[in-house]
Order: sequence, then C-alpha cells, then structure tokens
Amino acid sequence: MEVNHDRRSHMNKVTLGGILVALGVVYGDIGTSPLYVMKAIVKGNGGLANISENFILGSVSLVFWTITILTTIKYVLITLRADNHGEGGIFSLYTLVRKQAKWLIVPAMIGGATLLADGMLTPAVTVTSAIEGLKEIPVFSSFFGENQHIIIVIVITIISALFLIQRFGSETVGKMFGPIMMVWFTTLAIFGIVNITRDVTLFRALSPHYAIAVLFSDENKMGFFILGGVFLATTGAEALYSDLGHAGRKNIYATWGFVKLSLVLNYFGQAAWLLDAKNDSRLLAMKDMNPFFQMMPKQFLIYGVVIATLAAIIASQALISGSYTLVSEAIKLNLLPRLHSRYPSSSKGQVYISTVNTILWAVCVGVVLFFRSSDRMEAAYGLAITVTMLMTTILLYNYLIKIHCPKWVAMGMLLFFGAFEFSFFLSSAVKFMHGGFVTVIIALAILFVMFICIRSYKIKMRLLENVPLADYKDQLVQLTHDADRTKYATNLVYLTNCAKPGQVESKIMYSILDKRPKRADVYWFVNVVVTDEPYTAEYTVDNIGGTDYMIKIQLKLGFRVNQKLNVFLRQIVTELVESGEVDIQSRNYTTIPGRKVGDFRFILIQEQLSMETELNSFETFIMQAKLMLKRHTVEPEKWFGLNASDVEIEYVPLFLGKRKDLVLKRVAK
Repeated sequence: MEVNHDRRSHMNKVTLGGILVALGVVYGDIGTSPLYVMKAIVKGNGGLANISENFILGSVSLVFWTITILTTIKYVLITLRADNHGEGGIFSLYTLVRKQAKWLIVPAMIGGATLLADGMLTPAVTVTSAIEGLKEIPVFSSFFGENQHIIIVIVITIISALFLIQRFGSETVGKMFGPIMMVWFTTLAIFGIVNITRDVTLFRALSPHYAIAVLFSDENKMGFFILGGVFLATTGAEALYSDLGHAGRKNIYATWGFVKLSLVLNYFGQAAWLLDAKNDSRLLAMKDMNPFFQMMPKQFLIYGVVIATLAAIIASQALISGSYTLVSEAIKLNLLPRLHSRYPSSSKGQVYISTVNTILWAVCVGVVLFFRSSDRMEAAYGLAITVTMLMTTILLYNYLIKIHCPKWVAMGMLLFFGAFEFSFFLSSAVKFMHGGFVTVIIALAILFVMFICIRSYKIKMRLLENVPLADYKDQLVQLTHDADRTKYATNLVYLTNCAKPGQVESKIMYSILDKRPKRADVYWFVNVVVTDEPYTAEYTVDNIGGTDYMIKIQLKLGFRVNQKLNVFLRQIVTELVESGEVDIQSRNYTTIPGRKVGDFRFILIQEQLSMETELNSFETFIMQAKLMLKRHTVEPEKWFGLNASDVEIEYVPLFLGKRKDLVLKRVAK
C-alpha cells in the first residue's frame, strides 16, 4: 500500500513529466478535433459556396462555447474532482456512487458501452482525416490524383501497425508522445494566429450572441442539427476524464489552458481562412476541402500532414490503451467476461488484452472499408459519446449528493448539463441513418454482453447454496489424518464467491468429500473481493473454529489490481507460518534451502447448467449465454495467474433454484 500512496502523492504534484504525460495521453482525442470539425460544419451546410460571414462567426462561436461549457466547466472544473483515489472514468465514478442506489449500474453500463463503441471509431476518423491531407500536396496529387484507394491502403497499414505493436507495450514510444503533442499544439496555435491576422475582428465571435443567432438563422441550412458537427470539438472530454489516473488532476489543470488556447486559435484561424476563401472563385468548386490543411502555407503542407498523422496516431494509441483499461475495470465489476490480460511494460496500469486488441483492430479496419472517407465517418462520429456524457452527468449528480453538496446545486448541474447534452444528442440523432447506426449496433452488442454478465452473476449469487465450514470440521480433521489415503496436496486451495465469514458454496465441500475425498494438510478457501478503490491490496484471515487446517482468506483487491493469486497466497501462507498460525510445512525435496511452505494445489470448479435447474426461460437463457461466453474467454487459471501452478479443473452441475423431484415408479415386467 506504500507504493500506491507514493504513486498518488506523485500524481498530485505538477511535474514536467506529468505535464508531458498529460499532453501526450490525456488530450489526444480532443487535440485532433481541428482536423475535421470545421470541415464537417462547412460540408454540412453545402460547402464553401453556401457559407456566409454570419454563418462562420456563429459556427466558431458555437465551437468555442461548447468547449468552454462541456470540456472546461463540466469536465475540467467539476468532473475531475470526482476522482476515485486519483483514478477517473465512468466506472471509477460508478464505484463511488453505487451504494447510493442499485439502479445506477444502468447508466454505468450504458455509458461504458457507448464510450467503447465510439472509441472504436476514433482511430479510423483521426488517421483518415490526417492522411487525406496528402491530397493537398501537388506531388501526391500528380501521381495518384483523387484516388481514395491509396488513402485507404495507407490508413489501414498505419492502423494495423499501431495495433500490432500493442502486445510489445508502448512505454518507450509513449515517452515521445508528450514532446510531439507539444509540437502539435504549438503548430495549431501558430497556424491559427497567422490566419487570424487577416481579420482580427473575428474575435467578436467570442460573444455567445453569434452562437445563439446562427441556430435560428436562414443562412444555417442545418438549423438545430448544426450542433451534431459542433459537438465533434468536445468528444475527447470523456477520454480526458478517463485518463485522469495517468497524469493527475493538477497536471491537467496546468496544461488545459495551453491546450484550449491552441485549439481556439486554430478554430478561429480556420474561420478566418474560410471568410477569405468564400470570395475566391477558384476554391468554390473544390471537393473534399479541409480548411485545416488549406489554411497552411503550401511550403508547410508536408510538415502539416506529417505532424497531423503523428498526432492522430498518438490520439489513437491513447484511446486504445484507454479501451483496455475500461474493459479491465468492467471485468472486475462483473460487467464483462474474464479476458486474459498482460502487462507488457513497467508502466503502472498499462494493460494489454489480446482479445480486445483483435476486436478493436477488426472494427477499425471495417469502419475504414465501410465508410471509405473521413466525410462519411464524421457523419457517424459523436452520436454514441453524447449518450456517455449524459450517463456521466447522472452519475455525477449522485456523487454530488453523496458528498453532501447542496441539493439545488446538484440539481442545477443535472438540469443544465443534461439539457445541454440532450440537445447535442438530438442533433446527433440525425446521423443515425448516415452511419451512426454502426456505433449504435456496436454499443448495443457490448451492452448486451454486459447485461448477460451482470444478470447471470446476480442470479447465481441469489440461488447458490452456501454452507458453514464449521459443520465439516470433524470430517476434515479425520480426512487430514487418514493415513490410508494418499495425500492429495499439502495446501489444497479452492476459490469461492461466498463473501460471508465461515461459509463456502456447497459444491466445494462436495468436491472435497464426495467426488473424491481429497486429503491435505491445510484447506484454503479464497474469496476475492474487488473494492471501490483502484489499488487496494489487503487480506483477512478466518481460522475456522480456531483450527489450523481450515482457513478462509478474503483478498481485497482494487479494481485495477492484477489478480496474481499464486503470488498473493504464497505470501499469506509464509506470513501465517512465521506468526505460528499455521504449522511449518517441512519439505524433504526443494531447491530453496529452509523453505517453510509446502506445495500448493488449486482446484477450479467449472460449472455446467443442470437440466434439473428450476429457472424461468429468460433466466435459463441468460445463464446458458454466460456459460457460453466463459467457454470462449480466458481460462480461469490464466485469469488468476495460475498458469505455472498445479491446477485441476473439476466440472460440476450447476443447480440453481429448487431441484425438480422425480420419483421412478417400479412396474411389473
């Protein structure tokens, strides 16, 4: 726990390293939004030929106030304070408030599913938007013209390479992220300033009057639905909160001013270029016009494409890593099936999940092949994240109530941000038929899996039969001293889901006594509890009836702690031997001189739904679906870090509910 305390103390300080991490990891998504926001707004209004000065002023004003209200006020100033021991994200927020009401699992599930779904689209959108800048370079155009196939090949190659290197860890590459993003944001600001000098009166758009006026202006052909494009400027705000644990709140506070200023200057620079370009007849007929690249001096275009591509890759990397963390947290909250996780570098919290990596890669490549251009991807982008933001607002309201914030303040926050985000949701809903259905389908699929996992867990916990270990004290002491039976193990370990002191599932005692009596010196019953704190690492010991041969251990592990059961248990047994609570377990044969702990054998019980189970049709479907997911996900020994341990898998029928009694009647031949 000392390490965790030191880590939290370090993250609470403003350091150069923390600032670079914040720039390289936290702002990747929102930092690349200038690549496509103004482009999407202009295209949605019919192109360069159909925009007016009032439209541009109103659009850039909407962008500014959206970033200010949603990102700065809601997330940076309010939501970042709802941290769970330095960790952020919708699941961290849920663990803070889940005791408030059981139904809060619903917004957490919906928010997590939509965040994962939208994150799958982000690498495709950002990398494609950056690579399409090659079309603006005359040399590239002379060779390939408007051939989008070349762009697609380059994008898929970059995305595939990015996912390929995940298994090796990104610690070394990650150290370069901060400086590169520093260059990126500086580039945004410089090119913005260069173009703003064309018309400094453009800053009058900082007045919210222009933002409100454009919503009702005839010059705005999208009307209220212009907010769908504007919202793209703040989609990275949720990722900013999720990455809180990587940089710390104070480092985010120290960098957000610079980041926001760079973004605003670039948006205003694009607006200045658009105001000038709308009078240039040569530019009016341009297809796939992107003001981000157009406003750059021609001699800097190659540099612009390169730095934009690097920024897009970094943004994608941050979202991919964030997806692993999000899935890992969901697994430990019983919201997703267990998946094999690895920690490929020494970075605290960096996790690699191969199954998630494969799925993300397949979806990203599929999105690129399906949409083929950033224009069409932008039409689908942002719909799901509006739902995530709404769910975060609901959880944040409950958090404010929990910390005894005045109810009128909490309610005001809920109504203000809820109305604001619901407006963006309605404006983004028009994207559904233009590709938004893709992210909705992905989100629903993830949500369906979450529902199966949490529902099956609750059914099982409700109906499983637990028994007191003390009732079997005499039988187990007799078994431990039964010389006629070959010793099965020195330490026989069972995992139990029963958190009640002195109790385990009846199937465990059935395995020890009935299936095949298993003689051991000490029987260990280990219950793992995932705590609301991210890095808890504690345990309690229950010597059943004061014995030294029946011991129940409860491991309390934070939802971000890797469950290395063999390592933890060997430490616990060693400590109990040294304290005299367990006898020294002599070993005649060992490579470790003076070893006081004997061998371990782990029994993992795999369940198969019994035909005698009395559940309704819906619950039976849920349990069968969960068992099917378990068969296609990680093996329990890998999940608990028992790959190199002596593990035996036993299959037992899962009886849930009242068994059906069927009595056979004997009849004459």
